Amino acid sequence: MTINFDSKKNYKVIGTNPIRHDGYDKVTGRAIYGADVKLPGLIWGEVLRSPYAHAKIKSINTTKAEEMNGVFAVITSKDIPINKDRDDNNSSKNKKLTVDLKRDVDNILAYKKVLYKGHPVAAISAIDRNTAKEACKLIEVEYEVLEPVKNVDDAIAKNAPILLEDIEADHLGETVKNTNIAKHFRHEIGDADNDFKNSDYVLEKEFNLQTVHQGYIEPHNATAHWDENDHLSLWSSTQGMFAVRDLTAAFLDLPISKVTSNYVEIGGGFGGKTKVYLPPLAGILSKKSGYRPVKMIMDRISVFQGSGPAPGGKIIVKIGVTNDGKINSGSVDIKLEAGAYPGSAIPAAAVCCLACYNIPNIKVDAYDVLVNKPKSAAYRAPGSPQVSFAVESVIDEICEKMTWNKIDFRIANASKEGTRKPDGVLYHKIGFIETLEAAKKSDHWNSKIDKRNKNKIYGRGLACGYWHNGGNRSTVDLILQDDGNIALNEGSADIGGTRTSISMQVAETLGIPAENIHPSIPDTDKIGFTATTGGSRTTYATGYAGWEAAKKLIDEMKKRVSILWEEPEDQIIFDDGKFNSNVSELEISIEELATKINPTGGPVTSTASVNLSAAGNGFGVGICDLEIDPKTGKTDVVRYTAIQDVGKAIYPQYAEGQIQGGAVQGIGWALNEEYYIEKDGSMANTSFLDYRMPTALDMPNIDVILVEVANPLHPFGVRGVGEVPIVPPLGAVANAIKDATGKRLYHTPMNPRKILEAIDNA
Repeated sequence: MTINFDSKKNYKVIGTNPIRHDGYDKVTGRAIYGADVKLPGLIWGEVLRSPYAHAKIKSINTTKAEEMNGVFAVITSKDIPINKDRDDNNSSKNKKLTVDLKRDVDNILAYKKVLYKGHPVAAISAIDRNTAKEACKLIEVEYEVLEPVKNVDDAIAKNAPILLEDIEADHLGETVKNTNIAKHFRHEIGDADNDFKNSDYVLEKEFNLQTVHQGYIEPHNATAHWDENDHLSLWSSTQGMFAVRDLTAAFLDLPISKVTSNYVEIGGGFGGKTKVYLPPLAGILSKKSGYRPVKMIMDRISVFQGSGPAPGGKIIVKIGVTNDGKINSGSVDIKLEAGAYPGSAIPAAAVCCLACYNIPNIKVDAYDVLVNKPKSAAYRAPGSPQVSFAVESVIDEICEKMTWNKIDFRIANASKEGTRKPDGVLYHKIGFIETLEAAKKSDHWNSKIDKRNKNKIYGRGLACGYWHNGGNRSTVDLILQDDGNIALNEGSADIGGTRTSISMQVAETLGIPAENIHPSIPDTDKIGFTATTGGSRTTYATGYAGWEAAKKLIDEMKKRVSILWEEPEDQIIFDDGKFNSNVSELEISIEELATKINPTGGPVTSTASVNLSAAGNGFGVGICDLEIDPKTGKTDVVRYTAIQDVGKAIYPQYAEGQIQGGAVQGIGWALNEEYYIEKDGSMANTSFLDYRMPTALDMPNIDVILVEVANPLHPFGVRGVGEVPIVPPLGAVANAIKDATGKRLYHTPMNPRKILEAIDNA
C-alpha cells in the first residue's frame, strides 16, 4: 500500500516494478560471488585465531608450520609493511602509522596483545585449505592470559583491566589515559537538567541490550593476486570496493594505483561487510607465496568470533512531560560497546535517540566503551535500534501513567520541518507526522487483536524509529550504444537493488524504459571514487549521480542533434526520450539518434560525480501483535505492520522487501538474538543452530505501508529505505509484551526465560 503526498509528479519508470537487472544471473546460478573466484595456480590461506579473549602475546614460533609440506608462507603482524619500524613508544619512527590506522591493522593481525577470542594472530598459505588448517595447529604461541572485560559494567568498574594501554581518550575535550571509555561527548539543547523541575511528570529508566550479529549467510572471503609487477588485485565480499582498496594499500604501504579491488556479488551484509578483514592478509600471503593467487574464506565460527557485531550496551532515558501532553525535557545516557577498538555506533545513536520528537531541552551523554569482543560494525541504522528501544519504551510508559492515547501523544510531539535534532541540525521537510497519521488510520491499528488461542495471552505495541540517511561521494558513467541502449557503470556495491534503482532514475531522466539501461559495476580502476554502500545512501547519492550523468548525456546529444539538423543548439528541446526543434518540425528519438551519432563527433558518453553532505531523513512506525504461551514464555509475532516515509519509492517491491527484511531482523533482535558470553569472555553460540535468528516459519506476513513525502534534497524525492525498518520493532515488541503480560521488560533479548520471570512477577 502506498500513500502519496506529492501527487503533482507523474513518472513513467519510477514507481514501477521492472524485472531486476541482476535477477537472471542470480536465479540461474551464473552470478559470481567471492567463493566462486578461481584463478590459475590458486592456493589457500587460513588464519590462526586467539583462544583467549584477553591476553598478551609473549612469543610466536612459526618454524614447524613453515617446515610442513604444502605450506608456502606464514605471516604475523611484523610482516605487515605498515608495521615496519613500529615503535608504540616513539610514533615519529613511522609517521604513516596513525592512531586510527594502528587500531585497524591490529584488528586484522594482533600486535603484542589479543583483545577478543578469535582475534587473528597469524596467517598461513598452503596448497589446499586442509593443509593450511593443519599448519595453523603447528604455530606455537605463548600467551599471558588476562582478565576479560565482557560488558559495559566490567569496562567502567573500578580497577577494571585496561584494553589499550596507550589510549588517549577524549572525554568532553579533556585527554584521559588508562580508561576503557574511548570517547565521551555530549549534545545539549536548552537546559534539560534544570527544566525537569518544570515537568509535571518525569520518568527515568535503565535499559540493557546484548550484542547481536547481522546474520548474513555468505561468510567473509577474499582472493588476492600480487603479481610480479607489484600490482595487487583483490576480489572480496564487501559493501565498499574503494574502502578495501584504500585500507589494503595503507596496510601494505602501496600507492592506491597499485591496488585494484574487483566487484563480486554479495551474499548479505547489512553493514557487517563494511569492514576489511581478509584482503590485506591474502595480499601479503600472495606475495610471500611466490606471487601465487590466494583465497581465504572464514568459516561460520570465525565469522561470529572474528567479525564485527552490532554493539550491546546500557542506556538510561529520562523524559519529562507537562499535563497538557507535551514533552518539555529529555536526557539520554548512552554507553555502547565499541568492542576491542574505538568506533562503535555511538555518534549515530546520540543523534537518533530523541530525533523523533520535538523537545526544547535535550541532553545526550554518549560513551564509546571498550570491551573484549570483536570491534563492532554497522548493522542497519547502527545505534538507532538500541536507543529507540529505550526511548519508545519510556514514551509508552509515560502514556500509561498519564492515561494518554499513545499514538496521539506521539503525533502531538512529533518532529517536523524546522525541529532541531539532538545535534542541533534543523530538519528539512520530513514525513514523520504523515507516517504516524497513516499508522493511526491503518487497518491494523483500528482492528482488534486476533486472539485465536484461549490458552495464550495477547498484546499490541507501537513504536517509532529514525535514521538520518547518508550522502557522500558517488560516480556514474553513461555510454550511448549504437542501438540506443545505455551502458551504465557505477561504483556502488549492489546490496539492496542498487543497479536497478539507479538504472530506473537514469531511465526516467532519459525517457526510455528501464530495460534499455544495462548497468554494471567495474573495478576501482575503471570508475570514479564511490563511498561504501551503507547508511541508506546508495539509491539516494548514486542515484543522484545517475541523474546528473543523464542530464549531461542529454546535453551532449543535443549538440549532436544540432549538428545533424544544422540548427542552433539552444533551439533543440528534449522531452520524454525525443528531441524536437523550436524552429522546425523535426523530431528524433534517442534510439534513432544513436544510429546517426558517429559522424557528429564519435561516441556519446557522460560522467557525473557528487559529494552530498545532506541526505534527508527517514522515519518509520511499527505496529506489532504477539501471542505468548504463559506456560513456556514462547512468544510469536502474529501480525506486524511497518509504515515508513520513503520519500519516493523508486521500485516499490524493492522498498517493501527491504522494509519487511528489516522488520524481521528487528523482531529477531528483540526476542531471541544475543552473543552468549561465557565467564572467560568467549562466545558460546557460534553457529546459526545456537544463535537463533527468525526464519520464514517464525514470522507472519509483514504488511507494509509506503508513505511518500518527497525529500526536497533529491530530484525524485528519494529517501533511504534500508535502515529505518529495523528500528521500531524492538520497542514495538517490548510494548506489546507489556500489553500482554502487564510487566515491562528493560532488556534484550526478551526471550522465554525473561518473559516467564515477568509473568511470574506480575
